[in-house]
Amino acid sequence: MPELPEVETVARILREGSGPQRPPLAGRVIRQARVLWPREVSGIPAPAFVRRVAGRRVAAISRHGKYLILELRGAEDGGVADSSSASPRQPLFMLAHLRMSGRLDVVPEADAFTPHARVVWLLDDGWALRFDDARKFGRVYLTERVSDVTGKLGPDALSVNPQEFAARLLAKRGALKPILLDQHFIAGVGNIYADESLFLARLHPTRLAATLTADDALRLGEAVRQTLLDGIAANGASFDWVYPGGNYQEHFKVYGRAGLPCVDCGRPVRRIVVGQRSTHFCAACQM
Repeated sequence: MPELPEVETVARILREGSGPQRPPLAGRVIRQARVLWPREVSGIPAPAFVRRVAGRRVAAISRHGKYLILELRGAEDGGVADSSSASPRQPLFMLAHLRMSGRLDVVPEADAFTPHARVVWLLDDGWALRFDDARKFGRVYLTERVSDVTGKLGPDALSVNPQEFAARLLAKRGALKPILLDQHFIAGVGNIYADESLFLARLHPTRLAATLTADDALRLGEAVRQTLLDGIAANGASFDWVYPGGNYQEHFKVYGRAGLPCVDCGRPVRRIVVGQRSTHFCAACQM
């Protein structure tokens, strides 16, 4: 499943584009939406979803944890809105969670309707926003308040400074790896970046939060932040056919390296299961 760096990379490409084949989504107008798999749209019937987004302009693109957030402005009902005019109406927010196999791309309209396209937004100037999702686990939401969807999540993992992270962590109970994966604690960290952060902080994944010193907790907060920023700088990790564009996997220290020598001490990296999740660590370096 894409984690914060992969989702941030998608958000950046949607904001800025990446060459003539992937122009920016920001500023474009949705002429029409087509829901090809109704279950992909959550919390609102597909016909209402289609009606409410028509004519809206994509004013901003952001992210909270693993959720992409598109702010939509413009005419509320039908027609193509003037993208240069401000609307007196309340903005709508369209959120997308990619889950296991979701991909969100701006493509030529002629390429929009692939076998795995679940939702397609037809845009101005012959472009389309396509949500491909082979496994059909992804979800799209439409709301007037982002908190209606993200309200139960913890703060975004990059919006929390290491000191705030440490204070939150020292109030927790349980093992470190499940805490990092708990989206109610902080939003955006998944299996890859949890393992890499714990290695950078030299902390064992099964160590209990109650045993940490203040320095330990601060070190883990700094490690989480640095690991996520490194992941973003590498455009995320390419872990299968779903997300092919990143290269952070070339810098893994422990994740996916079971049996290989630790990059620091040379002892074999171990793999165990913690909280039903595959977990990689160095028993010599992480205490």
